[in-house]
Amino acid sequence: MNKTALLIGAACLGLGLATAAEAKNLIYCSEASPEGFDPGLYTSGTTFDAAGRTVYNRLVEFKHGSTEIEPGLAASWDVSDDGTEYTFHLRPDVKFQTTDFFTPTRTFTADDVVFSFERQLKADNPWNKYVEGAAWEYSDGMGFPDLIKSVEKVDDLTVKFVLNRPEAPFLADLGMDFASILSKEYADQLKAAGTPELMNQQPLGTGPFTFVAYQPDAQIRYTAHPDYWAGKQPIDNLIFAITTDASVRAQKLKAGECHIMPYPNAADVASLKEDPNLQVLEQEGLNIAYLAYNTMQKPFDDVRVRKALNMAINKQAIVDAVFQGAATPAINPIPPTMWSYNKDIADDSYDPEAAKKLLADAGAADLSMKIWAMPVSRPYMLNARRAAELMQADFAAVGVTAEIVTYEWGEYLSRSKETDRDGAVMLGWTGDNGDPDNFLDTLLGCDAVGGNNRAQWCNQEFDDLVSKAKVTSDQAERTQLYEQAQVVFKREAPWATLDHSVQYMPMSKKVTGFHQDPLGVHRFDGVDIAE
Repeated sequence: MNKTALLIGAACLGLGLATAAEAKNLIYCSEASPEGFDPGLYTSGTTFDAAGRTVYNRLVEFKHGSTEIEPGLAASWDVSDDGTEYTFHLRPDVKFQTTDFFTPTRTFTADDVVFSFERQLKADNPWNKYVEGAAWEYSDGMGFPDLIKSVEKVDDLTVKFVLNRPEAPFLADLGMDFASILSKEYADQLKAAGTPELMNQQPLGTGPFTFVAYQPDAQIRYTAHPDYWAGKQPIDNLIFAITTDASVRAQKLKAGECHIMPYPNAADVASLKEDPNLQVLEQEGLNIAYLAYNTMQKPFDDVRVRKALNMAINKQAIVDAVFQGAATPAINPIPPTMWSYNKDIADDSYDPEAAKKLLADAGAADLSMKIWAMPVSRPYMLNARRAAELMQADFAAVGVTAEIVTYEWGEYLSRSKETDRDGAVMLGWTGDNGDPDNFLDTLLGCDAVGGNNRAQWCNQEFDDLVSKAKVTSDQAERTQLYEQAQVVFKREAPWATLDHSVQYMPMSKKVTGFHQDPLGVHRFDGVDIAE
């Protein structure tokens, strides 16, 4: 590894890295600041990268580059015949990280599992509202408080989840970041000191990397956990260099100031591929970008208005301008690579004249509205501002006046959940576990209104279909139910479905062991830098 170039780049970033000749440093030019460091509180991939996949583990994990579940903190598990009891046999001698702010006195036990879930499930738990505005979006949106009857410690290395009903995707759900396992001992220390909020600022878990420091909007530093149960990582120091501009990320990568970057501008991909010092991984994304109308607010409570706006949007123009063709216009709320995708559904046609007529019929011919545009690059939408400008012009062509608004990323995510939010919000999703439920129920179910359901859309016919699909393990039956749910979604149009994108991951050729993840997360366990 070219230590001189790396250290010069690191100095420019103000990272203060150790200069020991044997230390291996990996610099990741991340796209945004995390919302916090407690993955149970958030839904952003930025936060999951910075906390869930670095500091923490889960009972079960997804294999690298796959949606297949494998043992994590649980070495094995048993499921009752009726599908309502899951008994996990925990891995022994798993050590929590030791940091400047906490020294553990015991190894991981069932107490940590019970603590990590009960804080999300029970409103009267002292950790349920430990930070202002705490919301367990995933847990609540997926109906976990109603699903899980109890989380029981059987003994130090055995824990049992008792469900109120069978839940087909339950095991896969436990591999998601919100199900990360925290230290109860650390929590108890913070509570006793009167500083519980530090759980969201100074994370501590069992994962491959130990949190060192965070400089907001600049950098996050980690070191390899020396006692990690799966073995110490090849990388000694992991640094997230927060770089919000995709063009600047590309420049830093080419200059050797970082080793890996996510979400390049489509216009930069060709030059990145041509650079002899770089490699560019690519794969079809398990994702969707969408524009969610607030169906609780007039006139978006009228399906005719939503359909008209959908017909006004030239999605192919967005794909061409933002992705330069490295995406496809979206029809359904799940990607075509996912099982149960309904290929028989026809998209809303691009038809401005029909859109005008439908708006007039709905009494919304002079509609004024807001389009919310994300301030950061995401895998499903590389340039939200440009996409919003194209939609703004499309809407103007049918007589709709649209104002583009945006906010800092954390505020954007928070404010867009509000049920009285005005206008239509641009967002998207990358699958968390490879199951259609993770899109259809998590983003559009009634339980997710006020959370992940940015359309604030509760349709009983749709909700009944996805709820029924959860309680059967027969994939053929689940497929049929999800196909029907997609028909209801398309008929009612709570979203304008925009695109499914290809994911590019540029990095130095010195990087080895990095796997593109279909779930959209960026993991650094197992990653090395060739000497």
